[in-house]
Amino acid sequence: MLIVGAKGFAKEILEILHQKGASEQLHFYDDVNNDIPDFLYGKFKILKNLEEAKAVFENGDRKFTIGIGNPLLRLKLYEKFKKIGGELVSTISDQSVIGSFDVEIDEGCNVLSGSQISNSVKIGKGCIIYYNSVITHDVEIGDFCEISPSVNILGRTKIGNFVQIGAGAIIFPDLIIEDHSIIAAGSVVRQNVAANTMVAGVPAILKKTF
Repeated sequence: MLIVGAKGFAKEILEILHQKGASEQLHFYDDVNNDIPDFLYGKFKILKNLEEAKAVFENGDRKFTIGIGNPLLRLKLYEKFKKIGGELVSTISDQSVIGSFDVEIDEGCNVLSGSQISNSVKIGKGCIIYYNSVITHDVEIGDFCEISPSVNILGRTKIGNFVQIGAGAIIFPDLIIEDHSIIAAGSVVRQNVAANTMVAGVPAILKKTF
């Protein structure tokens, strides 16, 4: 498998795969940072151009996941590596708790340890569900969202695409969080959140639009 990225969040994904015993044939990718070594932790080769990545795919292992957090950048990387033959896959920690009924987790999601996902939950493509987040019943989450550590999303909430929810935020039930919105860390959201806005506070209020 190829992890796109070789810093920060990519190391979180490494731990998931290591705990699953699936890190032996692992590669990383970074064509941005000049200070990147040839091997991460002296063990995992870091590819530095698309030709190397394409060669790995053509050698038989087409799976890749995205080890970078920014939602829009994740979309661009998904499109970039799919174009050269990659197959986006999810990495889900064995230490997460996933409901047994009517749960849909689309391709390319990264679900970290301590996450709890209840029944009748739909999570779109390329999402991050960080440590100790709780997603309760009948929640729908769109594509390429970032759910930071210890977020609580309560029942029947609908979250759009490219939404970022900061650490420790609480989303009350029956709300609609529209596309490209940002919820600041520690916020308590009691009302719907419009697209292309940022809210913050207890209770959360509008801070800016973009």
